[in-house]
Amino acid sequence: MTTAERTTVAAAVNAVLFRRQMASSEANFKTAGRARRKLLALPTTGQCLDVAAISDAVLEVCYAMGCDGFPRVTPRWWVKRRTGGTWEDLRQCDDATDDYFKEKLRMSPRVFREIAETLSPLLQRRVTFYRVPLQPDHIIAYTLYRWATGETYDIGTCSFGIGRASDITAVRDVTAALLAAYPNKISWPTGLQKAVVLHAFADKGFPNCHGCIDCTHIYIDKPANANGEDYCDRRRRFSVQAQVVVDMNLRVLDVFVGYPGSVRDMRMLNLSSLWVRAGSGQLFTGPPVMLPFGVRTNGYLLDDNGYPQSEWIVFPYGGLAQHPTEARFDNKQKTTRGAVERAFGRLKGMWRLFLPTHKCNMDSLPQQFVVVCILHNILIDAGIPFDDNLLWEVGPDGVRRRVDLGMHQPLRPVCMESSTGDALILRDTLVERMIAQ
Repeated sequence: MTTAERTTVAAAVNAVLFRRQMASSEANFKTAGRARRKLLALPTTGQCLDVAAISDAVLEVCYAMGCDGFPRVTPRWWVKRRTGGTWEDLRQCDDATDDYFKEKLRMSPRVFREIAETLSPLLQRRVTFYRVPLQPDHIIAYTLYRWATGETYDIGTCSFGIGRASDITAVRDVTAALLAAYPNKISWPTGLQKAVVLHAFADKGFPNCHGCIDCTHIYIDKPANANGEDYCDRRRRFSVQAQVVVDMNLRVLDVFVGYPGSVRDMRMLNLSSLWVRAGSGQLFTGPPVMLPFGVRTNGYLLDDNGYPQSEWIVFPYGGLAQHPTEARFDNKQKTTRGAVERAFGRLKGMWRLFLPTHKCNMDSLPQQFVVVCILHNILIDAGIPFDDNLLWEVGPDGVRRRVDLGMHQPLRPVCMESSTGDALILRDTLVERMIAQ
């Protein structure tokens, strides 16, 4: 660059500074005066250009800055620098990408891309003057990472290079987008899916059974501005109740969440839409099945003793002094109903945010749990296997133990073997239970 060109650029920059400083408030008057004196102190040799040339140079410099003609080496001082971390590792394409995706996001890259393509139209953000906005796949990856690992906002933002305000907004937006994009992912089985569900339960000795139902507790910190006793369960821990219906494939058919932990399972069922639909005949449709002794059933669910007696709910006999037939029926009923416990284990084991006690927003917690159930069904449909090691953790004492799934009456292991005679006895006992109700 020649001397004349350097002088022109210097004059243009000083002119720009002078114009900006003159437009400032009255408190910066002295600073503007010094800038003006500095501009007037420029040499007036023959190498300098006239005022018209300087004005043209100022316009050209401003145009170049507006068109990014001068690349910005560092971001503006008020913009937080974005780093790499987990997000940059997820974007790598190598042999370890699949395993890394399953470890961090609980899914394969293919499933993640499918979800990102579905949600991108709902998460695309407007480009502003400040900086390039976060891309939809970046937002989705962070939200899945938070649900999968259960890390706090402060820790998760460091590994994804986004600010705390941005990640709170990201979780909210992704939750709303998943609810809008997959409205029928959690639905009562119909058509071919219903036939598959009924056939699976019939193989276990329960004809025309539509699913298993149970409740789990989501442990939380004491909610602010709320009565703590309402959220205390029988273990004196703060929690929120979630009622879930699953099939033998562990697929979620219905979910109802949001009531405090002190609410009993019976009360949860009475408050849910499941109870209303069953009472109005909308839940169990199709041809009824005729069981022995003239018992006719349109459908029913398997549950434990915490639910009320109903013609569409079958629970075990219970008690200590049981007849061998009753004990055999309870054994088979608990074995089949164990699908709920396995579903809770897969759901909470994969999405560990809902496993330990955590601080949460009570307004968004129910929606986030429903969204996790949607992801649970997506992964089952995609054939993503579950790692049983996620059901184990190391306690403060260093002992490795199974995680607490929030079920106050865990199921005991039972034998899965059966015979033709046991199947007949089980059928007759099922009829007896339905007649008693």
